[in-house]
Amino acid sequence: MIETEEYLLIRCGLRFTQVRLLRSLKANAGALTNFEVYDFLHKKGASVDPAQRVMTKLRESELKVFDHLVHTAASNQTRESIIEFTEKSKEFNLAKSEVVNIINIRPTDPVEAAPCIEDYLERMDDELLEELQTMINTVLPPRPERQMSEEDEMDAS
Repeated sequence: MIETEEYLLIRCGLRFTQVRLLRSLKANAGALTNFEVYDFLHKKGASVDPAQRVMTKLRESELKVFDHLVHTAASNQTRESIIEFTEKSKEFNLAKSEVVNIINIRPTDPVEAAPCIEDYLERMDDELLEELQTMINTVLPPRPERQMSEEDEMDAS
């Protein structure tokens, strides 16, 4: 095992934020999922509770990333669900990057899942894509419901 310090650029809205991660790596460990970043920041003390934020030693940029990830599928996922999804996705011959994209995005229907798969029209028919989506819905927990902000409510009316 190698302990290394990594810097990630994570998209938060229209901006990118840099996050420093210390990670014990196996050789060729690959890309991190949003859940791994969320879990890492949570274990370092990140929280949505303002009282706990005062006591944490996280940087402001790390807290911004955490705030973004709270509203993504990463906040509902577990290590077990990701491992199960990774194992079951092998029958669909997905590349590691495609698996990570699906885990991070957590598509809710085949239309959202298709862009996560390179050359999906050549590799999958509609029936196989439906099977993949059924497996995603079964194994991965749903994305959190995003509460509408006051601006969104005003735009809707």
